[in-house]
Amino acid sequence: MDCVDKDSLYHIFLEILRLHYYCTHVLLDEVGVYPGQPPMLFVLSKEDGQSQKELANKLNLKPATITVMLKRMEKANLVERRQDAEDQRVSRVYITEQGKEVYEKVNKIMKNVEEECFGNFTVEEKVILRRLLMQMKNNLLTANDKQPSI
Repeated sequence: MDCVDKDSLYHIFLEILRLHYYCTHVLLDEVGVYPGQPPMLFVLSKEDGQSQKELANKLNLKPATITVMLKRMEKANLVERRQDAEDQRVSRVYITEQGKEVYEKVNKIMKNVEEECFGNFTVEEKVILRRLLMQMKNNLLTANDKQPSI
């Protein structure tokens, strides 16, 4: 299969990824949120006051990435970090009132993008697509397990 063939599954998949990223990026930019920040807002809205280490594990990000992201989000007044009352070595992250307001906007944006993507799909088509995407994910995870460590 030729990956530059515009009819190939790979090419269509890449186009979908680009379109989704672009649409999401434009809408998030309108509310002052960077594309990587919504997962942080979602996690904190479900469970506030998590440590940076917990956040790194839940979001599957390196601690250094979390630190940079939190600095940017603190500057935008979306989150605040406070020392743990019982262990001063631990910094806990809390969503601010402004962060909660932005979370509601981001949540609405994500639901709208999801509706735009899948609005004309039947329930059965969504089930089949989900199964196929999970299969793709497992294929890639399995392939990565076979790759030598870099």
